[in-house]
Amino acid sequence: MDAILTQILNGLDKGGAYALIALGLTLIFGTLGVVNFAHGALFMLGAFVAVAVHGLVSYEFVTLDPNNLSPWGTPMEIRTPYAVRWFGEDMGLWMIDWAVPFSILIAIPVMMLVGFAMERGLIRHFYNRPHADQILVTFGLAIVLQEIIKAIYGANPIPMEAPTAYRGVFELGSISYPAWRIIYFFFSLAVIAAVMAFLQFTTFGMVVRAGMADRETVSLLGINIERRFTIVFAIAAVVAGVAGLMYTPILKPDYHLGMDFLVLSFVVVVVGGMGSLPGAVAAGFLLGIMQSFAATITFVKGLDQIIIYLIAVIILLARPRGLMGRKGVMEV
Repeated sequence: MDAILTQILNGLDKGGAYALIALGLTLIFGTLGVVNFAHGALFMLGAFVAVAVHGLVSYEFVTLDPNNLSPWGTPMEIRTPYAVRWFGEDMGLWMIDWAVPFSILIAIPVMMLVGFAMERGLIRHFYNRPHADQILVTFGLAIVLQEIIKAIYGANPIPMEAPTAYRGVFELGSISYPAWRIIYFFFSLAVIAAVMAFLQFTTFGMVVRAGMADRETVSLLGINIERRFTIVFAIAAVVAGVAGLMYTPILKPDYHLGMDFLVLSFVVVVVGGMGSLPGAVAAGFLLGIMQSFAATITFVKGLDQIIIYLIAVIILLARPRGLMGRKGVMEV
């Protein structure tokens, strides 16, 4: 039972990342009808917001201490982070230690601006174009973004630490499990719940859901649905960004991070059902758990890398619209 519970926990934190990316992908497809292959790049950009914020708050200036000499008789260097100098020792050290969650405050406006720029500058011109065109242009944009990150930060993964208080393990009965992975799971649930509540219980969300069902009728009522869809795109970018940001202590970010998650997340969206938000979330956690259990099967090497695709084939053969997909969407 302990081994089973451990694998379920392994699947839940990975499934949380899949579900968050798939949630944003489904929001964009459901509202705009755009297949956004640059969404994984938004996940990657969020991770590098955390890298940038950590680098900024931990950046050091050097002073020389003439009272302490090196063995060669030169003054010793004293390195002090600028955050400590500007905000005091307690606050500065706290900002360095909590750089990953603290960077959420920076990531939200940054990712929202990125989302606005992508939608207004590029995506809006492909609303009525074939999906093949959308895939080509957004995939090209993803490559451009990852090459920019590669030019700035290099090709090697960059280690990021969770706050000191959460670098250990949580004791769950007889099971010890990394604390930050559990934090990430609950974080993903909180973000998913916030997005669902926003769409379900606010006037803005109700208009967006109506626009997803019948854009033309909503426009005839005098509502600027295009502006609301732009905001939805920005929200989807924020969801992907904070998902990548909080995942950095689990998986070291590199320029290829977005591509690694993008393909799997599209499979999650298709399995859950194109246009179905609950389906994307359910499929994300389901496939994350299945992938975790597949990793324990040692006599079939690499099964964990293909299990998601095998499950997708089986589900789509039996139900072409996916688990919770709307009738007529991705269905012959």
